[in-house]
Amino acid sequence: MTEPSPLVLVVEDEAKMRRFIRASLANNGYRVIEAERGRLALDLATSHNPDIFLLDLGLPDIDGLTVTQGLRAWTNAPIIVISARGQEDDKIRALDAGADDYVTKPFSMGELLARMRVALRHSAQKGQEAGASVITIGELRVDLLARLVFVGDEEVHLTPHEYRLLVVLAKNAGRVLTHQQLLREVWGPNHSNDTQYLRVYMGQLRHKLEKSPARPRYLVTEPGVGYRLRADQERDVP
Repeated sequence: MTEPSPLVLVVEDEAKMRRFIRASLANNGYRVIEAERGRLALDLATSHNPDIFLLDLGLPDIDGLTVTQGLRAWTNAPIIVISARGQEDDKIRALDAGADDYVTKPFSMGELLARMRVALRHSAQKGQEAGASVITIGELRVDLLARLVFVGDEEVHLTPHEYRLLVVLAKNAGRVLTHQQLLREVWGPNHSNDTQYLRVYMGQLRHKLEKSPARPRYLVTEPGVGYRLRADQERDVP
């Protein structure tokens, strides 16, 4: 039996934008349901259980950040924010609320489709690897049981904080994590504003893991927002 194509919930109050996204997604094999308001989106999410969400932040009834938080209370399905709000603070708030990615309007449909493929594959792999003891991304291998890290056949020696930082990134490969998310996960809530501290450790990790730290293959900076461990399939993203 053939698996059904992914179901996308598009939450967007502009009718013209909804029509454009719906047609593009349908042409690429996705099933689509739509909501022009946040409360309707939450209702449709619980009744249809979509595989992925495309969510505008500027909704007429409740803010998209509130919708994101409501969805994250019960589902791990990817949430990609599509919004005209391009400020770094808006991106950070959306990611902190639980979004997986952020695309600023105007965007190319090719980029959005690529980001959806990455998010869906990452979500599927995360479910499959929930009990896995080894995370492998390209030549990078993190053995969670043995607490060992390899690039190719060569073991890389990390400090405890470097290792914890890499594990958080590896468990969320392909997803943007904000400075605050990483600082809380690795150093605790009292260090959530120590972004310079985080930059130092990311620099150390790059020098240990990357062949060319100035042009990193794995540890990618999202300027002003945070960092991402690039998953192999991200070659799809322009």
